[in-house]
Amino acid sequence: MTGDQPGAPQTRRGLIGALIDRFGHLVREMSKFATVGGFAFLVDFALFNYLASVRHMPPVAAKTISTVIAATLAFLGNRFWTWRHRQRSHPAREYALFFFFNGVGLGIAVACLAISRYGLGAIWPEVFQTPLADNIASFIVGTGLGTLFRFWSYRRFVFVEAGTPPVPVTSRDRESGA
Repeated sequence: MTGDQPGAPQTRRGLIGALIDRFGHLVREMSKFATVGGFAFLVDFALFNYLASVRHMPPVAAKTISTVIAATLAFLGNRFWTWRHRQRSHPAREYALFFFFNGVGLGIAVACLAISRYGLGAIWPEVFQTPLADNIASFIVGTGLGTLFRFWSYRRFVFVEAGTPPVPVTSRDRESGA
């Protein structure tokens, strides 16, 4: 640590220290987000496979149900752990935005599953219409792409940083013609 005078702010030395000072909060948020997401992923994975394999539910319906339940758990974990330090807005606003962005993430995962099962599966059914292909399309490809989108959207729109106003609603002033 540096700081020549008593009471001077302490900073780390070197490139690594500068990176930690600059991006440490982001790394901590990503770690917590990944932990919450990992737990939600396990719930999603187990429930999807139970519904699809044991209950013989169609894969897209099973994925939709498992994602909604896992998303509810993820909301609670992210609100009360990952971004607990951030300013709180109205809970209904956060919940609605969280589920809207989860809906987009669900759409990404379901689209990957549907493309694999019904698009590629029409060409090569013995490969793409299998439980393994469904899991790869849904959980590896779909969840991976959806997770990148979710992290960005939650951080930007749902759990806003203290002092960061939510995205303003624009309106035209009719009298000024603007």
